[in-house]
Amino acid sequence: MYMDYSRYGESGIRILFGNTIDLETSKEIRKFYLFLKSLQRPDVIDIIPSFRSCLIHFNNRRTSYDDFISFLMDKAGEIALIKVPEPRSHEIPVQYGGEYGPDMEFVCSYSGLNEEEVIEIHTSTVYTVFAVGFMPGFPYMGTLDKRIFVPRLETPRLKVPEGSVGLAQLQTGIYSFESPAGWRIIGKTSIQLFNPMEEPYSLLRMGDLVRFIPV
Repeated sequence: MYMDYSRYGESGIRILFGNTIDLETSKEIRKFYLFLKSLQRPDVIDIIPSFRSCLIHFNNRRTSYDDFISFLMDKAGEIALIKVPEPRSHEIPVQYGGEYGPDMEFVCSYSGLNEEEVIEIHTSTVYTVFAVGFMPGFPYMGTLDKRIFVPRLETPRLKVPEGSVGLAQLQTGIYSFESPAGWRIIGKTSIQLFNPMEEPYSLLRMGDLVRFIPV
């Protein structure tokens, strides 16, 4: 397992697992995250997985950067053998276009496709949740079909509704709360992605598989 360690502030360690966003890198990050989380070390404050890296925030009164790196290097072989659970699968219903997809016209113009073709392409892929962030429950999913690749908005909208489904470059995502948005919005779902009153709070987790269903 490739792991490149670097210091991140006074009490952080950033571990890079690869140079590209892909399924293999995501699997290695998920494996590392689940292993470290299972140890429930009292000197670990938080573990934040991302596209190509994992950030560990440690308590520098209980351990040091060098000691933690030594521990991780000792455990590298053990981590490599970890079996990750099978990913959970989700079907997300989406109302596409019209008032729910204010950027659908732009996506069609940019791609040279009509609305039906954009919807067919977007719903024909099973996406992997590479990371959850930006806001609680927001899933970064890929990899988007290159035929519907679109750039972000030059000027983000000040507000889009909760459940808005967007595209940005080779990713797709869902806004878990009403918020500003820089992605191209093509539809909306009624599914609640984050519930602060019920664990595990976020519906989608790193490694989950998602398929969109047009309604």
